[in-house]
Formats: sequence, C-alpha cells, structure tokens
Amino acid sequence: MKRIFLILVFYLFSQISSFSNERDVRLNQLFNELKANNSKVSSIVEQEIWKIWSTHPTDAKLTTKLEEGSQFVRDQQFFKAIEIFTEVINFDQNWAEAWNKRATVFYLIGEFKKSQDDIDKVLAIEARHFGALAGQGLVNIQLKNYEKAILSYEQAKEIHPSMQSPEIMIRQIEELIKQQSI
Repeated sequence: MKRIFLILVFYLFSQISSFSNERDVRLNQLFNELKANNSKVSSIVEQEIWKIWSTHPTDAKLTTKLEEGSQFVRDQQFFKAIEIFTEVINFDQNWAEAWNKRATVFYLIGEFKKSQDDIDKVLAIEARHFGALAGQGLVNIQLKNYEKAILSYEQAKEIHPSMQSPEIMIRQIEELIKQQSI
C-alpha cells in the first residue's frame, strides 16, 4: 500500500513538473517571438503571455480567485482586491501574477513603497515581466526616482520591443527632468 502511495505521489509530481516545463517552454517561445519586434503579431503574443501569467500553473481555484480580485479592481473596490490577492499569495508565493496584481492595486491607492516591494517579488520570480517593469517605472516616477524609472522602461522595451508605453514614458520623464533642472 505504501509503495502504491509513493508511486502515485511520484506520478503526480512528475505530471506537475511536466506541465510546468511545458508552460516554461511556451513562455520562452512567446518571448522569442516578442523579440522579433513584429508589431502585427506582438499584440497577439503579448495577450498569450498575459493569459499564461494569469493562469495558475496547477490550481484552477487560484486562477478563479485571481480573476475575482481583478473584478474588484475593475469595480474600484481596491481594499477588497488587496485582500483577495493577499489570500492568493498566501496560497502560492511563487505565482508572479498574484504579486503583480497586488502591486498594481497598491500603486492605485498611493502605497508606492508596498507596490515596489511586490514588484520586486514579481521580478524575482519572472524577470521578463514587462508589465511589472512598466509598473515599476510608474512607481519610480511617483517616488521621483526618474533615472530608475527610465531604466525600468528601457528594460521593458528590451523584453518587449513593440511595447509603446516605454518610449512615451521615457520622453515624458526626460521632459520632466529638463523642466526641474531649469
């Protein structure tokens, strides 16, 4: 009986590992496609990346919970959204998108330090998270760390060359720096 249990546990873990590997392979393919800088397909590729990021790799209930929190954000019930995202993070601290969603809400309510802390978690888990890098740029603008903001946008642009916001934001930050130095 114990042997059957161990075999089942091994099988389960190997299946989860296999799914995780397939997910990683697919993300790598999509990021390579983004690098091609083909504006015609980049929005489709970006949507596919967001879909993968927003889907928990092993737990459909956590995916549903993340969507529930996102609905609270759309309804501007930010504190309820933070509560939901925190609950998801407590279940799986290695899911970058849960941290990213909470970072976004912290930004929206003006908790810039907390937002940056969550962005740090996102980037530690998924260094290619161009959404978190763009969010980090916004946070650094609010904190008046303009050079760091520019660096964040440059990193986002390197990962996702077709992304429009980095160029726009870098120009705005450079103008802001110029105005402040006058």
